[in-house]
Amino acid sequence: MRMQKNDVIVCRLKRLPRNMLVEAARTATAINPLNHPRMDQLAGLMRGFRASPRRIAVMTTSYWGSAGVKLSVGFLDTPPADLRKRILLHMNAWNRNANIRFVPGNTDPQVRISRVGGKDGGYWSYVGTEILHIPKGEATMNLEEFTMETPESEFHRVVRHEAGHTLGFPHEHMRRALVNKIDRRKAIAYFQRMDGWTGQETIDQVLTPIEEAAIRGTLADPKSIMCYQIPGEITKDGKPIAGGLDIDESDYQFAGQIYPKKAAVKRKP
Repeated sequence: MRMQKNDVIVCRLKRLPRNMLVEAARTATAINPLNHPRMDQLAGLMRGFRASPRRIAVMTTSYWGSAGVKLSVGFLDTPPADLRKRILLHMNAWNRNANIRFVPGNTDPQVRISRVGGKDGGYWSYVGTEILHIPKGEATMNLEEFTMETPESEFHRVVRHEAGHTLGFPHEHMRRALVNKIDRRKAIAYFQRMDGWTGQETIDQVLTPIEEAAIRGTLADPKSIMCYQIPGEITKDGKPIAGGLDIDESDYQFAGQIYPKKAAVKRKP
């Protein structure tokens, strides 16, 4: 089955199992110390905050570090060369003003893309440094149904979104301003029906916003490429959060902040 122009593709964010979170947080912090949350700041912001290893792990980000990102990319099936080139082109759209490079890699690539359907299908990616904990030979990203016949708009909307996750960017709808638009009861029922989540899982993954003072970034942006569709059936006003169709200026600004390009060195005359 191939996508039609009116198909809606929804990202289902992949996260590591809970029993791997503490180990993954140690990896993220070793790669980029700024991934570790500020305990003194969080204690002042969050009433009753207790810095348990699991709590710290949940709040640890997965960015690759200010020195920039260069990740090798391989494919677990055998897509044609023009499709591989096209996917890499859209992944590298993030480097407009950021030090980001996705390069082809045939031997032990860090980013491994599959295009499978079924229970492991859909459109997803693990987040940032978490990909280092995925066993070799297993996918870190899935782009089900993507072919050279897929509309260009979907490469902009989906491939660039999943590449953003690989860079460490979470879903934008976890920001407080957008979480506040979601109806708690409806969301719990929806994610139980669609994903089999318990009520607590929905609270943890959808309804518990990140404290604005505890994160780096711009203001909440419902048009960000990282803000995917939230259906109107679970929002308080019945209006969906449409999400972004492409990397917007706010996204580019944030990417340049997290992964700044090196300033050109001026030579003395």
